Amino acid sequence: MALTGIQIFKLLPKTNCKECGVPTCLAFAMNLASGKAELDSCPYVSDEAREKLAEASAPPIRPVKIGKGVRAATTGGETVQYRHEKTFYNQTLLAALVGSDIAASDLETKLKTWNAFQFERVGLNLRPELIALKDVNGDKDAFVKTAKTIAETSEFNLILMTEKPEVMKAGVEACGFKRPLLYAATERNIDAYGALAKDNGLPIAVKADSVAGLIPLTEKLTEMGLKDIAIDPGSREIKQSHQDQVTIRRAALKDGNRALGFPTITFPCEMASNLDMETLIAGTFIAKYGGIVVLSDFAGESLFPLLLERLNIFTDPQRPMTVTEGIYEINNPDENSPVMVTTNFALTYFIVSGEVEGSRVPSWLLIKDSEGLSVMTAWAAGKFAGDDVGMFVKKSGIADKVKHQELIIPGYAAAIAGDVEEELPGWTITVGPREAAHIPGFLKAR
Repeated sequence: MALTGIQIFKLLPKTNCKECGVPTCLAFAMNLASGKAELDSCPYVSDEAREKLAEASAPPIRPVKIGKGVRAATTGGETVQYRHEKTFYNQTLLAALVGSDIAASDLETKLKTWNAFQFERVGLNLRPELIALKDVNGDKDAFVKTAKTIAETSEFNLILMTEKPEVMKAGVEACGFKRPLLYAATERNIDAYGALAKDNGLPIAVKADSVAGLIPLTEKLTEMGLKDIAIDPGSREIKQSHQDQVTIRRAALKDGNRALGFPTITFPCEMASNLDMETLIAGTFIAKYGGIVVLSDFAGESLFPLLLERLNIFTDPQRPMTVTEGIYEINNPDENSPVMVTTNFALTYFIVSGEVEGSRVPSWLLIKDSEGLSVMTAWAAGKFAGDDVGMFVKKSGIADKVKHQELIIPGYAAAIAGDVEEELPGWTITVGPREAAHIPGFLKAR
């Protein structure tokens, strides 16, 4: 039976050394109890305590780190079946497929195009992480050459895909410094692949023909001392594959099945005949419950919606997305440009700033910290009150940037106009539109 945070805390050394990455032993104990930390992170725990804490310290789905460098990422590590129960932590990783027989010029073009796929959203830089290199014809030299090119000339990390141990070994020698994922250990080659992964300290994927078939494979790898494992139940039909994802997640979280407590790898590229359909399938796996999704290609029109879906699903529902408080310049404003104020709820910011930008009217947009609440909610909660808004405007420094003293407040916050005027003597407080769509017309009519 799993231990509580307090029970775990009693077994820890209580040094508060911070070497585990959190400030106190109590915080570390709570992370262990919730499956968000591993006991190995504590350098001072005794052997006796380690034995007692083994069950409590192991997360139900192991977090697996793949790659090195700026696009290194972790998949797995989830502790709940449904996002609304708490939150999801480690985003589904997106990969594109490349064959080992690709021409050097074509690979160069792809890498240049794919490296450029970076989308900014709510202040975050969204981009894919992986390239899956597939051995097409058993040509070891071609596989090594392509793996080396990807590893050395791009930011992407790799999934090495081959059924031949000698080809996989050569690929590891070429790009092992990027910590690639080895795909895939099967019943036939598990000894060779397991040894290769263990000797090089690399993550490894296992593939079976069913969920049940995964269990002896993962058990064998864990007996070999391997922990960083991804699993593929082998299903390539949409309905069955979705059922397998749900079955694996439930088995790990609800039934405590350690043999299935690993992130999954899925292949929409093998389940559809075109990228559009692949994108739809990938969207289902991002929602439930793919750890890695492999597509046949990256294209902006399919990649962006997947990245956006991923962002929304893996954002903590208890902590709204926000933007930084401050002054934002839109359309190169000057000292005569209008000044507007709104809350720091990310959706509010992007809708309002988008409408202002579309109006082509140079403007100053003041963003006040409202703890991520929208205008109406923030006003009702006292997070966007007139005196607070007035004090924020004073401290923001906007008075040094403009000659006039006029502030435009959101229409839904019209009730705070009087209090803002009291806090900002000499300023004119103008109530703007209630709906963001009316902002362009409002600004142009001034």
